[in-house]
Amino acid sequence: MKKNYALILGASSGFGKSIALALANDGVNIIGVHLDRATTMPDVIQLKEDINAKGVEAHFFNVNAADSVRREEVIAEMGNIFSKDTNSTLKILVHSLAFGSLKPFFADTPADAINQKQIEMTLDVMANSIVYWTQAVVDKKYMVSGGKIYAMTSSGGQRQIEFYGAVSAAKACLESYVRQFAMELGRIGISANSIRAGVTQTPALSKIPGSQKIIDNAIQRNPQSILTKPEEIADFIVDNYKRDSHWMTGNVINLDGGESVVEL
Repeated sequence: MKKNYALILGASSGFGKSIALALANDGVNIIGVHLDRATTMPDVIQLKEDINAKGVEAHFFNVNAADSVRREEVIAEMGNIFSKDTNSTLKILVHSLAFGSLKPFFADTPADAINQKQIEMTLDVMANSIVYWTQAVVDKKYMVSGGKIYAMTSSGGQRQIEFYGAVSAAKACLESYVRQFAMELGRIGISANSIRAGVTQTPALSKIPGSQKIIDNAIQRNPQSILTKPEEIADFIVDNYKRDSHWMTGNVINLDGGESVVEL
C-alpha cells in the first residue's frame, strides 16, 4: 500500500489544524506549513505531538508560505522525506492560508485605505501561492494520478463585506485557479476543488472588523442555528480523499449546513 502524505498550507490553526488531525487519525502523514510567533508555538508543538500520537509522521515548517526561497527549502525537504520510502506519495494538498489586509479601498484619509503593496501581498498569500506550491509538487512527481487538491474559499469570493475587498478578490482568484487546475491536471488524474465553508469561528474570522455581525447573520440563516465547525470540513476531506472521485473536479463545494441557500 502507498504511504500517504498531506501537505497542508496553514496547518497550525483553524481549518488546517482540524484537517491535519482528522487525516492523521486516518493514517495520513502530515507535512504542515505555518507561520507562528513564539507566543503560539506551544500550540504548534502540542499539535505535532497529537499527530505523532496517532502513529503517523508530523513534519512542520514555520515559514512564510508565500516566500519563494522558503518554499524551495520545504520542497527540498519533502524530497528527502520521500526518498526514504519510494512507496510514499503526496495524496492531498490543502490550501488554507488566511493572512491578508483588511482595509477599505477608499477612506477619508488616503493613508487609511489599502495600498498596492497590501493588495499584492493579500493576493500572493491567499491565492497565487497555491499555483506555485502545486507546480512544485506536480513537477517533482510528489503528487501523481489520484492526488486531491482542496482550496479553502469563502462566500467572500462572490459577495462583499466591509474591509474584505482584497481578501474577497483573493478568494475569487483562488477559485479561478482551482478551475484551471481541474482542466490542466485532470489529464493526469489529479482533481482540484474549492471548499466554501460556512461562517466558522476561527482566528482568521476574529480579525475581521465587525465579525460578530457576520456570526449573528450566519446563525440566523443556518437551518440549525449554529456556525460551521472546522471538523465538518475535515470530515468531508477524510471521506473524499480516498475515494476514486477524480470526476468531481473544478467545483466550489458548499459545506455550510444549508447556510448559503437561506435568504433572510
